[in-house]
Amino acid sequence: MSSPAVVILLGPPGAGKGTQARMLEEDFGLVQLSTGDLLRAAVARGTEAGQAARAVMDAGGLVSDNIVLAILKDRMAEPDVAKGVVLDGFPRTAGQAEALDVLLASSGQKVTAAISLEVDDAAMVERIAGRYTCATCGEGYHDTFKQPAHAGTCDKCGGHAFKRRADDKAETVRARLEAYHAQTAPLIAYYHAQGVLDRVNAMGAIGDIRKELGRALGKVSA
Repeated sequence: MSSPAVVILLGPPGAGKGTQARMLEEDFGLVQLSTGDLLRAAVARGTEAGQAARAVMDAGGLVSDNIVLAILKDRMAEPDVAKGVVLDGFPRTAGQAEALDVLLASSGQKVTAAISLEVDDAAMVERIAGRYTCATCGEGYHDTFKQPAHAGTCDKCGGHAFKRRADDKAETVRARLEAYHAQTAPLIAYYHAQGVLDRVNAMGAIGDIRKELGRALGKVSA
C-alpha cells in the first residue's frame, strides 16, 4: 500500500468479521483494531482518553464517539500500524463515519476500502442459533455443521456438559440482524458515494472469502 491503509469491515454479528480481519493482518500486514479491545486497553493503560472512558463506564454510561475517536487516534499514531489498520466494529453510524473522515483527514489519511460482508439472514440465523460449546474446554460445535463424534461427549476433552450463549437464540439473532441492517444501511450508501465500497459474499467458505477480500484490497494497493 502506498500509504497506511484504513480498511473498514461491515457485517452483522456472525458474518466472520473477526476471522477475516485476522487474515487481513496476515496477508497485508494490517493491524486489527476492535473498539472494545481499544477501550479496554486505554482504560488499563490509564491514558487521558482511557481515564475519560473509565469515568463514563464506571457511571454505567455509554462511551461517547469523541472518546472512542480520541482513543483510536492515539492507537493509530503508534509505530506498529505503519502499514495500516482494519477497523472492526467502528464506525456503526453515518455520524461516526463522518467523524472518522475528519479524524483521518487531520493526518492526511482517508478510508481506503469499506468492505461489506454480505450474508443471507435466514442462513445466518441457522448458523448462529445452532452454535454451542463444551462447558469444560470451550470446544465449539453446531447442531447442523459440527456435532461431536459421539453424541453428548466432547471430542476434545471427553466432557459431557455443553452450553449455548443466551444471545444466540434464534429470535435474538433475528432482532440483531434487523438492528444491524437498519443501522448500517446509511453506512453502505455513505461509502458507496465515496467510491470505496466493496461487497463480498460472506456465506461461502472462509478461504474463498479471504481471496475475495484480497482481491478487493488488491485494487487499491500501490
